[in-house]
Amino acid sequence: MLGIKEIDAASLAELLEARGESVRLLDVRSPEEMAQGMIAGGEALPLHLLPLQLDQFRNERRTLVFYCRSGARSAQACQFLARQGIRAELINLRGGIIDWVRTGQPLAPPTRQAAYA
Repeated sequence: MLGIKEIDAASLAELLEARGESVRLLDVRSPEEMAQGMIAGGEALPLHLLPLQLDQFRNERRTLVFYCRSGARSAQACQFLARQGIRAELINLRGGIIDWVRTGQPLAPPTRQAAYA
């Protein structure tokens, strides 16, 4: 998958704890899905808006971790950015927010930004 990495929910929780500011967490679900809760620190970026936001990733130095409901849309986001030549480390949350919750990880209220995504 174009050198894209995958991470499970428990490993993501550890990564966020250890590397916080050097990791950018992006939620590619719809605003309606985000309204049910997000992973704390996640940024709203619905998948259909990703091509319009491409420039913000061109010089990104942080690790980019994408998530969605099950991991399919976030994998598409990673693949799209890799095909566009984005050099940042791209990681997909395998199993998405479903596995995040299933492993007992908490959800945070949606960001104000999510309501307008």
